[in-house]
Amino acid sequence: MVSPPPAAPPVPQQRVQLSKITLTKTSPTVSLAKGDQSATMQMNLNWTRGRRGLFGGGGAVDLDLACLYQLKDGSKGVIQALGKSFGNLDYPPYIALDGDDRSGNTTGGENLHINLAHLSEFKRILIFAYIYDGTPNWSAADGIVTLYPPTGPEVEVRLGSHNNRACTCAIALIKNEKNELTVTREVRYINGTQSEISKAYRWGLKWSTGRK
Repeated sequence: MVSPPPAAPPVPQQRVQLSKITLTKTSPTVSLAKGDQSATMQMNLNWTRGRRGLFGGGGAVDLDLACLYQLKDGSKGVIQALGKSFGNLDYPPYIALDGDDRSGNTTGGENLHINLAHLSEFKRILIFAYIYDGTPNWSAADGIVTLYPPTGPEVEVRLGSHNNRACTCAIALIKNEKNELTVTREVRYINGTQSEISKAYRWGLKWSTGRK
């Protein structure tokens, strides 16, 4: 009697692991994986570099990353290079901007950091970008914001649907819902300064003129 051939070993199933999630108009929101809450989350803005005259006048682009924040205790404000409001990771608002890249020539672009050890104290954060100097030309800048959570895939928001008459762009809204962060793509161009961003999202801040 001929013995049947041995059964083929089961083929191991491959788990698909996304290395990046791109938020779009049709899929605008993602919940971030709960990871190490003693770590920080980086938010990076990068754009086309090394082009003279990109925004008119022969000067290099000066695209700035910033955010509005609101904590659970009701305190709120802005983190930006303008007015040297760079924030603090160890004290409220637990958000910090690492510098100001005035030309786009810095390989790492501009970065905001959030201290997730204080996750429970956050209510909402609006990431936005503004053009400090020159004629707006978002389409030429080709900006992109990437969030780097401590665990899980990167989250990418591209600054498409350009409106070159606007000088500010609300990029993404981060909300704390039951100690879980959700990120929603905005990419909403606003023809006005930071005060107009504040009004559009009902932040209720009072503004004064600032300089770098």
